[in-house]
Amino acid sequence: MTSPLISTTDLAAQLADPHLVIVDSRHDLLNPSLGPEAYAAGHLPGAIFMSIDDDLSAAKTGSNGRHPWPTAETFAATLGRKGIGNASRVVVYDGGNAMYAGRLWWMLRWLGHDNVFVLDGGYAQWQKEGRAIDTTARLRAATNFQATVRKGMLLNAADTLAALTDPSQRILDARAHERYRGDVEPVDPVAGHIPGALNRPFALNLRDGVFKSADELRREFEVVLAGRTPAQLIHQCGSGVSACANIIAMEHAGLGGSRLYAGSWSEWCADPSRPVARS
Repeated sequence: MTSPLISTTDLAAQLADPHLVIVDSRHDLLNPSLGPEAYAAGHLPGAIFMSIDDDLSAAKTGSNGRHPWPTAETFAATLGRKGIGNASRVVVYDGGNAMYAGRLWWMLRWLGHDNVFVLDGGYAQWQKEGRAIDTTARLRAATNFQATVRKGMLLNAADTLAALTDPSQRILDARAHERYRGDVEPVDPVAGHIPGALNRPFALNLRDGVFKSADELRREFEVVLAGRTPAQLIHQCGSGVSACANIIAMEHAGLGGSRLYAGSWSEWCADPSRPVARS
């Protein structure tokens, strides 16, 4: 299995590739203007910007979570407008922890595009190494993106609810411990977690700003799986964003095939009939 990660060194050697599309996806849940402001202040050479809120999410209804998953048709059209086609080699980055970059990586994979990678260490690592920075806003010529949807990669709330009574399935929450326990909840109206879900914060994937080795991550996630296959693991977080970083870590470790509950906690807790746990 090919790792979903690309190093700063390898990316720097590929900047002249005409098929390369670098995407800046920096964001802050509590300060949505941070992403475009950070991009304007400095970004990787030639990078375009894609917004979690505007480009990678559908309209909110009040019951479909904070970052609703768009339809395949809508997102394929967005990719085409941004200049990403089926022949593109896409590298996406965020501030460094892959929380936001992972969302676009998984969405492209969902539409059948495997030639996509996440920059290990993101902008922070690139800047730390003193590499070239661009301050010019970049736009690419529009193109066409033909989607081949992989339906099994995504689960909805009903699928996740059914998994609660299936011991072969395991749910993994990528949020910080205090949010999982329900001690605090800075962005959603209800605190707590999906009953039975385990907690592994996505920040545990990193050491010194980059992902841990594949071997170390494999050992850690095999503990989570407890004899199950990756396909029996359902990833979730607050809104289907940071959970993708745990999927990246698993695929980097050679544990591909797990799935994402895209609506995650923000969708789950919007329906008072769904059970909530606190601990």
